[in-house]
Amino acid sequence: MKKIIITIDGYSSCGKSTLAKQLAGELDYVYIDSGAMYRAITLCFIQNRVDWTDHDAVKAALHDIHLEFEFNPISQASEITLNGENVEHMIREMLVAEKVSEVAAVKEVREFAVAQQQKMGARKGIVMDGRDIGTTVFPHAELKIFMTADTAIRVERRFKELYAKNKNISIHEVKENLELRDYIDTNREISPLRKAEDAIILDNSQLSPDEQLKLVLQWVDDVVLVQSS
Repeated sequence: MKKIIITIDGYSSCGKSTLAKQLAGELDYVYIDSGAMYRAITLCFIQNRVDWTDHDAVKAALHDIHLEFEFNPISQASEITLNGENVEHMIREMLVAEKVSEVAAVKEVREFAVAQQQKMGARKGIVMDGRDIGTTVFPHAELKIFMTADTAIRVERRFKELYAKNKNISIHEVKENLELRDYIDTNREISPLRKAEDAIILDNSQLSPDEQLKLVLQWVDDVVLVQSS
């Protein structure tokens, strides 16, 4: 069957990555976690005390950043490496979560990441999730999905994820962080979060993961059928 590019954009903690990974597995596609790329860059900036408001410092730092995805046979998932080091767990920490939206809004950072993402998608047969994948990275993707969910549900999902790693985290902290990220993502000057005109809205507030996957796989079948005819 003809392979396509599937983009999944939307707000934080809507389950974009979970759906993207499921789709990639079901379709035998490559999963590219754009969020992990921005988190890894943020981690690098934090570790090396890079001032991301200083454009020259950002350019110099990006020159020395090498990102790759490697398949982990234990977790059965693609995990990101930063300059050869697996940082999959480190990029999920709260310190990175608090700063990633700021870093991702920097023009040079976005240009750096987008160039790498477009290179990865040249052969199609990929699923990528993020904030501007269907609008900026792959504006001509065959299937674009825009995910959303009730804010309270997103906060609860994010809290459960972080609490499993840090018992000291409070739901109030998570709610504040989520609201801040939403604001930054939708109001940043470079590639703000917005729904592509031809994207399908997926509100998964009341959908189970299995129901969601079944629905989207049907969308994929419909698009591939049209593309192949």
